[in-house]
Amino acid sequence: MALVDEIRSACGFVAARARWVRIASDERIGEYAQALPAPAAALGPDPEIAVLEGPAEVRAAFALTLDAINFGSGYWPEIRRRPGRSGFTTMALGLRERFDAEGPWSAPQLEAIDSGEVGSALGQDPGHRLMDLYAESLRDLGRRVAAEHGGRFVAVAQAADGSAVALVERLAGWACFADASSYEGRAIPFYKRAQLACADLAHARVVRFGDLDRLTLFADNLIPHVLRVDGVLAYDEELLARIESGRLLDHGSPEEVEIRACAVEAVERIARARSELSPQQLDHVLWNRGREAAYKARPRHRARSTAY
Repeated sequence: MALVDEIRSACGFVAARARWVRIASDERIGEYAQALPAPAAALGPDPEIAVLEGPAEVRAAFALTLDAINFGSGYWPEIRRRPGRSGFTTMALGLRERFDAEGPWSAPQLEAIDSGEVGSALGQDPGHRLMDLYAESLRDLGRRVAAEHGGRFVAVAQAADGSAVALVERLAGWACFADASSYEGRAIPFYKRAQLACADLAHARVVRFGDLDRLTLFADNLIPHVLRVDGVLAYDEELLARIESGRLLDHGSPEEVEIRACAVEAVERIARARSELSPQQLDHVLWNRGREAAYKARPRHRARSTAY
């Protein structure tokens, strides 16, 4: 079974047994699916952030470097945010400015990077735990690119031979993209950032994949929040009270796994009801929906992890 299909199977397993999170009826799913807007023609990353022009090696380096550190939402209340910017955008803009000023870090440079250099590039306290986690992830990225791809970031994408599914499976074996939990004795893979890296590489025109539509939802903490606010997901009252009070959830706890897995399963059902939209396209639609004021005004769940 391909990894993306194992993600679907595992998330369906969780959704069928979930105690903390419920998915709306098929009728409600169908109504919601038909009411969603079509994705914008310019499907892809924000051009203010992503490197979408210039040499393919630089575009590939940016996508893989950013997605290797595209986590930390459980720490956002503690980091130095740019005025009017989210935690993610703060970090991404810091990385983009570093690339614009000095170019990408090479694979050997990433192998030796420390929290001080990461914090300096991102405008953060180098002593913060998140900078340690970022540095650890970037060192693994550097080791993998150097050892397995001759130090060339574009070669990572090319090695998948046009298959996003194959690239997800490759990245899933790297510590810097690790993302699996367990639930009732079963491994529950998500690989949010590995899948996102495939989409980002494709949108940056580094590589053309023929199977992006086989990717699942990139399960984080924003899209489940959007689905809850929109009435597609319903949370247990005690869980909702914990989230709205700002209490952190434990990464890998049954509640947190159910939130992510039920979001994946719900989007699979939405995709079946709106057959012209893939889960990857729905991810784009729902993530951008979550940037609207109505969703920002309500607390979403947070957990300290390297998954999202």
